[in-house]
Amino acid sequence: MPQFKSSLYLARVKIFAPLLMVFAMVSCTSREAKQKQVLALREMSELATVEYTVTKMIKASDDQTWYKIGDRKILMSCRATLKAGIDFSKIDAQHVRIKDKEVSIILPRAKLISVNIRPEDIKVEYQDIGILRSDFNAQDRDQLSAQGESQIRSGASALGILATAETNASLFVGQFLRKLGYEKVNVQFDDPGNLPKLN
Repeated sequence: MPQFKSSLYLARVKIFAPLLMVFAMVSCTSREAKQKQVLALREMSELATVEYTVTKMIKASDDQTWYKIGDRKILMSCRATLKAGIDFSKIDAQHVRIKDKEVSIILPRAKLISVNIRPEDIKVEYQDIGILRSDFNAQDRDQLSAQGESQIRSGASALGILATAETNASLFVGQFLRKLGYEKVNVQFDDPGNLPKLN
């Protein structure tokens, strides 16, 4: 009789073990499927979430050179369209945590995606050329425009465009994930700190 009970117990273990494995595989597959749904964000690659239009004034003067007689000054305006957003292609599985109806995702920091300056948006507002001096030629104006673009790029974060891009990206991703059925969504960025979150 004891031998019969022992063999019955072993039989139950043998049946139960494969069931556990099947359940684990189904659970794992379900988790991977959910993760793939979230990682579909990568297909958007670089997504611009904010656009700013800024005007930069560029001035130049070379009247301080001792061997040149007379003033030579110019003031130009340069209007640029800036787009900032998130590069979703950098997200991978390690940036996503799923637990039941709750999901956490870590996004890359926002970056400046493009600075567009059309030729017609570069204007000479004022110039003062001494009688013995030559005009600012096309090459001079191109150099000043390039300088203006460089200053616009370097000053983009001070405008708040990157912070706005992250806030908008957080809202967008939150809506996207809620449509997938998640009730609690937590969005963070690479650098923890005072970051936009959704609950």
